[in-house]
Amino acid sequence: MLVDAHQHYWNPARGDYFWMPKGDPVLDRIYRPHDLDPQLKAAGIDKTVLVQAAPTVAETEYLLGIADASDSVAKVVGWVDFENRADLRHLERLKAHPKFAGVRPMIQDIPDVDWMLRPDVRWAFDALVDLDLTFDALGFSRHLDNFLTLFARHPGLRVVVDHCMKPQIRDHATAADEFARWSAGMRRIARETPALCKLSGLVTEDGEGWTAARLRPYAELVLDAFGPRRVMWGSDWPVCRLRCEHGTWLATARTLTADLAPAERADIFGGTAARFYGMT
Repeated sequence: MLVDAHQHYWNPARGDYFWMPKGDPVLDRIYRPHDLDPQLKAAGIDKTVLVQAAPTVAETEYLLGIADASDSVAKVVGWVDFENRADLRHLERLKAHPKFAGVRPMIQDIPDVDWMLRPDVRWAFDALVDLDLTFDALGFSRHLDNFLTLFARHPGLRVVVDHCMKPQIRDHATAADEFARWSAGMRRIARETPALCKLSGLVTEDGEGWTAARLRPYAELVLDAFGPRRVMWGSDWPVCRLRCEHGTWLATARTLTADLAPAERADIFGGTAARFYGMT
């Protein structure tokens, strides 16, 4: 089974995509399954993981409705308010949906870098462990130390790092320092915790004129640190369209993993995601 472990659908008219640039020709438009399905079919991708893009429970319900009507969507990663303990009721209710996998707080957009370690949000991480739900970790290299602390605090938390923790590849002036800081943090997480990592988002974190050669050191670090059984490929479509189309990023990822054994590539492009998200 081939799996795209990270993609989005949205309708900006819903009004809860606060991060989205108004009028952006790529992002500020409706994306639905009929927009992606031809590309999934062309690539031979069987299933996808549909991930939240708005910090509202209402959007999670919207995505589950899409999943109910779409054979290609195997699982949904949603959102609840970690700052509101009453949202435990939403986690308990959503768990009953066969396509609900877990949640993703939008930590990259939260000004307080220490937010994830605050006592008032700890209940949510405990609940994810108790309910056996997944946690998608979304952040930047500045969050790596705190994520390491968080994962150690909750050893039973089923974690996947989104977008390789978004190394800032496009900032060539500080690229060497950023790579050193990012790679050290990623290796510690891989070595000291059971977290997995999504091979996704790299093309977007590079700039115009990106190349596979420029992405290769980042991909190789992730593959070396985590190993193929802990890495899953995701398109991050339609965000990837800021740099390239779905098929181009898939072809690039296959180029970056071409030296691996067939069984290892099978994990990256399907097996790891299927195991982590509980696909049958």
